[in-house]
Amino acid sequence: MNLGRISLLGAIAILGATTATGLMAHGNVTPQAVDTSALPDIGEEWLAKNPYSGNAKAIEIGQSAYGQNCARCHGLDAESGGIAPDLRYLEQGESGDQWFVERFRHGSSHDGKVYMPPFGDVLGQKAGWAIRAWLETKFQG
Repeated sequence: MNLGRISLLGAIAILGATTATGLMAHGNVTPQAVDTSALPDIGEEWLAKNPYSGNAKAIEIGQSAYGQNCARCHGLDAESGGIAPDLRYLEQGESGDQWFVERFRHGSSHDGKVYMPPFGDVLGQKAGWAIRAWLETKFQG
């Protein structure tokens, strides 16, 4: 192998390593919009109970929304790799709904550090409940 080819391969390896590191980082990210127009309207005031529980269309939308906005921290298919809570174990029913909507709306911060950004005002109630409906299908209780 000549010196030029070795240099080229080395440059490709370095580029690949820096690109992979950048892709795996989970810093400030822009929330991705969720099209919830196919879901029934539920009003402006935040509900305490998931109105889309078991709704097939909401589950489909929730899966996509989760992949775009939640998976980077909570893991693919809701299986956490340890960065954030594993949402497959999120309590079912109304008390789980209340915990979920509180975190989704307001995020989570401790000692000045943001552990989860607030998504409620950005993505909206319909998207939040669609994500919750999909998470219910992943429950591991």
